Amino acid sequence: MGLSRLAALHGVATSFSPSADVTVPVPEGTVVAVLAALGVDAATPEAVREALAAAESAACSRLLPATLVVWTGEPLPPALTALPPGTVLTVRPEEPAPAPPSPMRVPAGGTVPAVSGPGAVRAATDPAASATYETPPQAAPAPGWWTEPPPGVHRLTVRAPGAQAETCTLVVAPARVPQPPGRSHGFLVQLYSLLSARSWGMGDLGDLADLASWSGRSLGAGFVQVNPLHAAVLGTPTDPSPYRPSSRRFPDPVHLHIESVPEYGHAPDPAALDELRRRAAELSEAVLNKGALIDRDAVWALKRQALDILVAVPLTPGRRAAYCDFLAAQGQALEDHALWCALAEVHGSDWHTWPPGLRDPRSKETARARAELLHRVDFHCRLAWLTDAQLAAAQRAAKDAGMAVGIVHDLAVGVHPGGADTWAQQDAFAHGMSVGAPPDAFNARGQDWGLPPWRPDALAASGYAPYRGLLRGLLAHAGALRIDHVMGLFRLWWVPEGRPPTEGTYVSHDAEAMLAVLVLEAHRAGTVVIGEDLGTVEPGVREALARRGVLGTSVLWFERDWSGTGRPLAPEQWREDCLATATTHDLPSTAARLTGDHVALRHRLGLLTRPLEEERTEDGTDTAEWLGLLSRLGMLPEGGDDEEAAVRAVHRFLLRTPARMAGVWLPDTIGDRRPQNLPGTWDQYPNWRLPIADAEGHPVTLEELAASPRLHRLMDVLRPRQEPPRTRTAPPGERPS
Repeated sequence: MGLSRLAALHGVATSFSPSADVTVPVPEGTVVAVLAALGVDAATPEAVREALAAAESAACSRLLPATLVVWTGEPLPPALTALPPGTVLTVRPEEPAPAPPSPMRVPAGGTVPAVSGPGAVRAATDPAASATYETPPQAAPAPGWWTEPPPGVHRLTVRAPGAQAETCTLVVAPARVPQPPGRSHGFLVQLYSLLSARSWGMGDLGDLADLASWSGRSLGAGFVQVNPLHAAVLGTPTDPSPYRPSSRRFPDPVHLHIESVPEYGHAPDPAALDELRRRAAELSEAVLNKGALIDRDAVWALKRQALDILVAVPLTPGRRAAYCDFLAAQGQALEDHALWCALAEVHGSDWHTWPPGLRDPRSKETARARAELLHRVDFHCRLAWLTDAQLAAAQRAAKDAGMAVGIVHDLAVGVHPGGADTWAQQDAFAHGMSVGAPPDAFNARGQDWGLPPWRPDALAASGYAPYRGLLRGLLAHAGALRIDHVMGLFRLWWVPEGRPPTEGTYVSHDAEAMLAVLVLEAHRAGTVVIGEDLGTVEPGVREALARRGVLGTSVLWFERDWSGTGRPLAPEQWREDCLATATTHDLPSTAARLTGDHVALRHRLGLLTRPLEEERTEDGTDTAEWLGLLSRLGMLPEGGDDEEAAVRAVHRFLLRTPARMAGVWLPDTIGDRRPQNLPGTWDQYPNWRLPIADAEGHPVTLEELAASPRLHRLMDVLRPRQEPPRTRTAPPGERPS
C-alpha cells in the first residue's frame, strides 16, 4: 500500500484498464523505476516510507497546489476560495502580458488602486506591477475581494495568519481557444512529398506557400495542414520521420526554398549556386521519373552548401537589424539550439557520446567550445531566422489567398533522446524513460516510440516555461496547431529503458495547467487548436478538450456506433467540434481502403496476424457497410464499383457532417494508393520518403496536381455552391487576340 500511495502522490499509475471490464496491474519494478526518474527513491521499503512521509507532509502543509489555474469569467478554483480568512495574496507577473493595462497594474504614480469589497489591495511600489489582496474576515470570500489579473503566467504568494509564506504559479487563461471562422475545407499533406518543378528533391516552404495560394484562390480552401516541420537530428543517415525530431522548438532549414533567400541574388559565386541547382534538379528528376525515393540527406547536403554561400553574403543594414531583433527575441533557447548543432557537426548527433564536459550546456568546456565554434553557431542561428521568415511568408500567402485559417502546423509528441532539446533542457526530461502506448486490441505487444517524456514535476516547478516557449514558437506563424496524441496533455505511457512496452505505466500531468497554458498561448496568437484524439482515450478527456474549444479529429472509417449497433454513424451524428477526414498519414489512402490494396500490401510485408482471406473478408464487409450508407444517402449515384466516384462520395459525406473543418488528404485527390507511413515497419517499407503519386503510382508535381482533372472533379464536391466563380484576368501571353 505504501508504494501505491507514493506512486499516486506523484501521478504514477499502479494499474491500467485497456478496456472497461479489465484492470491490469503494473509491475512493481516499473513503478520503482518511474519514481526514480522523477527523483523519488522507492528502491527499498525504508526508502518508500521516508519518501511517502515527505510527500504527505508537503501535501498537507501547502495551502495551494504547485500550479493554480484561473479561467477568465469562471468561478474561482476551490483552492482560492478555501483560503483562511485574513490570508494575504500577492500576485507578481512572471512575464510581460501582451494585454491592455488592468486595474492590478502599477500606474505611473507607483500605487495600485484599491479593489472594492470587504478586502483591500495594499499599496505597491514595485515596478513589476505586483498586486496584493487580503481575504475578507469570513469563511467564504465575497465576490468583490478578488480582481482578476490579466491573462498570463504569474507568481502567487500567500501568507495565511500564523503560517509561513508559500508561492505557486498562477495561470490566468481565457475560457476557450479561438475557433475557426465558420466551416471550411482544406488539404492535408506531408510537405516533403509535394515536389514542384523548382524543388530541390523534396517539397519546401516555397511549395507550401504556392499550394496555399493556389488552393485558397482557385479552390476556396480554408487551410493546409502539414506534417511537423521540427528540426531533425543532424547526421547521415538521419531519421526521416518528422515525428522524432532533434528539437520541437525550432524548424528544420531543410525546408528552406533556397532561391527565396534574399541574399541569393547577391552571391559572389553564382556559378557555384547554379551547379548546386543542377544537382538538385537531378535529385528531383530521379524521384519524379526514375523511381527513386526522397533522399533527405542528399537534399540537405546540397542546401547546406548553398546556405554556406548565402550566409557569407553581408546583410544589408535593415536585414542585419531584423536578424538582431530575432536573436534577441529567441534568446537562450536559440543559442542552445545553434550550439548543439555546431557541436553535433564535430562530435556526432547524440550528446550522450560527446566528451563529458560538453554534455552539460552550462559547463566551462561548453563555453570554450562555443567561442571556438562561434561562426558555426551564428550559421545555425541564421538558418533558424531564414526558416522562420519563410514560415511567416507561407502563412501570409495563405491569408492573402483568402484562407480562413491558413497553415495548420503539427506538434509531435516528443523528441529524439540525443537531440538538441534533451541536451539544452536536461532537467525537464525523464531520462531512462520512453513514451509509448500500452498493449491493446490492435497491438498486443504495446509500443515504444523512443521519445523521452517531460517530467511533470519539473514542468510545474518551472512554471511550465519549456512548454510555454515551445507553444509560442510553433504558434507564431500558424493559423492552427494540430497536437499529435493530444491525450498526452493528460497522461503518457512511460516505458523504462530495457523493459518491453508491456511493462510500462501511465504518468499523469496536471491536465488543468497544461490546458490553461495551451489556451493562453493560442489566445495570444489567435490560433485554432486541433487535437489528434484517435484510439484509446481516457474517459473525460474529449469532454475536457471540447470545453476549452480544442477541436477533435474524426476519421470516417472509425466513426461507428461503438456503444450500440457498431454500424457507421450517420453524418448528423458526428460531433461538430472536429476536423473530419477520410484518412491520415498513418492510415491507408482512401483509394487503397476502397479497393482493399492496403490489405494486400500488409500481406506482402508479412504484417497480417490472421489469414489473408479472413482479413479481406472483414475489410470488405467494413467497406461495403460504408458504401451502402453512402448509396442510401444518395451520395454515390455512380455505384460502388467506381473507385474515383466512391472517393468523391466519401468527401460528400464529410461535407454533410457538422464538422467545423473537413480535411482532404492531398494524395486522395489523384488516387494515390500508397500510405506515407506504415506503422509497424522500418526497413520493410519506405516510410516518409514517398512523393505524391497518381493511381498508377507515377509521382506528380504540384503543377500537375493543379491541372489534374481528377483533382478538380473531387474539389467540385467541396467547393461552396453559393459562391459565384471568381473572375480572373489571364496573363498577357494567354489572352485571346
